[in-house]
Amino acid sequence: MLDKLKRLFGSDSTPATAESAEQHGSNAESDERLLARWKTEELDGRRVDVFVPESEQAPAGAVLFLHGHGRILLKENKIFTRLLQEHRLAAVCPDGGRAWWLNVVCEEFDPEMTAQQWLLERVVPFIEERFGISSPHVALLGISMGGQGVLQLAFRHATKFPIVAAISPAVDFFQLHGSGIPLDTMFPDTEAARQATVVLNLNPLFWPRYQFFCCDPADVEWFDGAARLGMKLSSSGILHERDLETTGGGHSWDYFNRMAPVVMQHISTSLRKLE
Repeated sequence: MLDKLKRLFGSDSTPATAESAEQHGSNAESDERLLARWKTEELDGRRVDVFVPESEQAPAGAVLFLHGHGRILLKENKIFTRLLQEHRLAAVCPDGGRAWWLNVVCEEFDPEMTAQQWLLERVVPFIEERFGISSPHVALLGISMGGQGVLQLAFRHATKFPIVAAISPAVDFFQLHGSGIPLDTMFPDTEAARQATVVLNLNPLFWPRYQFFCCDPADVEWFDGAARLGMKLSSSGILHERDLETTGGGHSWDYFNRMAPVVMQHISTSLRKLE
């Protein structure tokens, strides 16, 4: 069973943060200075990492980042941190455990409140209070488990979250039912889990205006779900952007980091369009 989980999630629990300074026009000293701007706080007893860009101006917007099954946040990621600074974006990265960011109770997370409710009722107000940034200037960003999580949240609350970006979203998470993870207790069977996927809960009349998702064709376990989502969106006339062609690392941080400039540019450009 452990081998199956490793195959499905690849190395989403092993962040790749090192790459040449020349590639991004940066250096170790500036990286360390930016990484030091991350602060770890608690909200309802759960870890929340917060980044404030280095600037005399207020942040241009905020990014709510949802992590993957490996529960890796962005606090030690030089690439995403540089991009947050470059685009002058604040970021909040909550630890939601393995609740899949769904509107379904996960006992491991909380016996009553769902992870999605927690985001809406506690994390979003936290962002508004901390930065003075409210809807619709809170953009959603997620990877793997968190990728499907931000899509679920954006399609359920499209007016509140018109900007969403998902990297390697685990759209077909139902295939993990029976793997011995909390997902088993959240749904009675595989079919019930499938019915909760974003593909089966799209509303052609109500969708986020600025959405982007991507998946590496070499990501053999999750690519089909992303491709199916793209086809469903197209056939429903839902405007979106997607990249299902760029390859480089499969379901891993090599690929996630490679796509970071693309998704952060999408978020920054979309925020400017809101103005």
